[in-house]
Amino acid sequence: MSYLKNDSAALKSWLTELGLNTSKLTYQSDHQFLTKETLRLNRGQLTDENVLAIRTGSFTGRSPEDRFIVKDSLTAGKVWWGDINKPFKEDDFNSLKKQIISHLYNKHLYVRDAFAGSDNRYQISLRIINEFPEHNMFSGNMFIEPSEKELAEFTPQWTILHAPEFQAKPERDGTRKSNFAIISFFEKTIIIGGTGYTGEIKKGIFSALNFILPTEDDTLPMHCSANVGEDGNTALFFGLSGTGKTTLSADPSRLLIGDDEHGWTPDGRIFNFEGGCYAKVINLSEVNEPDIFKAIRPGALLENVILKEGNVPDFKDSSITQNTRVSYPLDHINNLAKELGDTPKNIFFLTCDAYGVLPPISKLNPEQAAYHFISGYTAKVAGTETGITKPKAVFSACFGAPFMPLHPAEYAERLKLKMRDVQMNVWLVNTGWIGGGYGVGSRISLKHTRTMIKNAVNGKISDKEFLKDKVFGLSRVSIIEGVPNKILDPRESWSDKSAYDLAALNLANKFKENFQQFKSGSSGDILAGGPINKE
Repeated sequence: MSYLKNDSAALKSWLTELGLNTSKLTYQSDHQFLTKETLRLNRGQLTDENVLAIRTGSFTGRSPEDRFIVKDSLTAGKVWWGDINKPFKEDDFNSLKKQIISHLYNKHLYVRDAFAGSDNRYQISLRIINEFPEHNMFSGNMFIEPSEKELAEFTPQWTILHAPEFQAKPERDGTRKSNFAIISFFEKTIIIGGTGYTGEIKKGIFSALNFILPTEDDTLPMHCSANVGEDGNTALFFGLSGTGKTTLSADPSRLLIGDDEHGWTPDGRIFNFEGGCYAKVINLSEVNEPDIFKAIRPGALLENVILKEGNVPDFKDSSITQNTRVSYPLDHINNLAKELGDTPKNIFFLTCDAYGVLPPISKLNPEQAAYHFISGYTAKVAGTETGITKPKAVFSACFGAPFMPLHPAEYAERLKLKMRDVQMNVWLVNTGWIGGGYGVGSRISLKHTRTMIKNAVNGKISDKEFLKDKVFGLSRVSIIEGVPNKILDPRESWSDKSAYDLAALNLANKFKENFQQFKSGSSGDILAGGPINKE
């Protein structure tokens, strides 16, 4: 397909060539128009502050089991195939794509051109075609808006076709269920059907960049948030959902680069993939998370948040889902970094350890950093998902396994090399429990965690203040001003020391069991970064 300059006639020609009817079309619409459209179609409502609130239907989160990558000449020998990266047949993809185009043919289309990647050396251009206005609004919030000049010369490299009301038939189409998200690197196309969850759109592009950047541009893609001090001191925060990645990077004393997805270039720059933030809002309060709270104003999009009397958002209500969300453009953040970040001086791996075993803050050597990066550990607790009644260890490679097409060791080796090129610190921070596991101990306070991170970022933790953990081999910080010493020593915080020892051994063995799948692709020094206990 040839791509033409983006005047109205050229856009319609492009869509016609794709096979879409262009008689009903809105292009590059602003949030005011898309809000009105969503209300007109009875697909949302306004809060008391005139913020659009929507429901995403039966899917209130991503469906990792229904994400596929087309296995073709570009991907067959590069993708780490398995339960996470599931192969999909080229013929089935082409058939589904045609069916989606047919489904969209007589629909009113909401079309948006955008960029992913704030460093123009590594960004990709996107054309997003949505069935509904609220999803186009989400795309406008989350991707980077081209200038008028850029739009006049816009050449879309990737296409996203999003049709929530299209239902696949597994026996015919090769999907697992009626919903799906499928990436074709050969076609440079992502097709999403059967789900209204907006996060599938942004995570599809993240997955694409996680394949493109390492293989084509020698750039490390990362599932992390990033901020920078006025002195240029950049920090990265890796973590799975619920560990504090967004909360801890939204520091009023530092400038936010981005809250979720970044690239680390060969010349050491840190750039945001996105043009907005997608934050969890369950139990959101202005006191604990003022930047996120203040960003929820017209132009933001609330998802699955209950509105109580007077259309006031009830952020404590999880009756629809624990995964309540808001998307908003970066310019809704007051203290926003205007430039790319420099090579980070501090990297934080955040884990919510519900077993109460890991130290609140430890320093990692390069081998330990690679090991824990590949492991991507956190724990789910009772109530977060149906069927979970006690803490459950969760390992998500590179703190983002569902979006990583390559073998996790490839990303870890790149991280390890970058650590050796410059002077930086890597920290493992437990934002979970202390004094016992979930149900016995208590969660480490946000105040204390912020104090630990502030001291680490400002270089106020001396090398003399580390003690070696006997089970995990970590260099545990023993003294931090403003944090009680007992909190910094997990074993001492437990009243039953033998119970702690058993819990620590149990978690160490879980790490080892999980890492078995990565042994064949990991070097010996990475393997040496794991727990040192003897079973």
